Amino acid sequence: MPDSSPWQYPAPFVVSWKIQEQDIDHYQHVNNVAYLSQQENVAWQHSQSLGLSFEDYKALDRAMVIVRHELDYVKPAFREDELLCATWIVACDGRLQLTREFQYIRANTGETLYRGKTRFICVKLSSGQPARMPRPFAEVYQGAVIPATQGQ
Repeated sequence: MPDSSPWQYPAPFVVSWKIQEQDIDHYQHVNNVAYLSQQENVAWQHSQSLGLSFEDYKALDRAMVIVRHELDYVKPAFREDELLCATWIVACDGRLQLTREFQYIRANTGETLYRGKTRFICVKLSSGQPARMPRPFAEVYQGAVIPATQGQ
């Protein structure tokens, strides 16, 4: 029997997003910046669920900062829609780089509306310069890489 899951990968970390008036643009659908803002929110919530908070980032003088986004707007979302926003860590070298993928679906139809991919690098918070991931980052983020993407 084929998998009927709407998710592109198994075991997503999912956050619900109820579209509000402030998310709507002059075309009367969700503004592209709102999707990206939600993507940051989902990534932070996922990191926190894995046990890494911004307090940990500060204590370790490290942060994962964005170096590249790839965003695909598949279908529009509208006022009052509820989107299920998923993320997965699809790659982490344990040294400098981490990649996440995102997928948003409309809750009542299961249609994919949005896909994103973001590449991060580790930097020292105090200088902004690239720096090796501290052990807690490497252990947590490498441990969260989904099996379907390991080795990519």
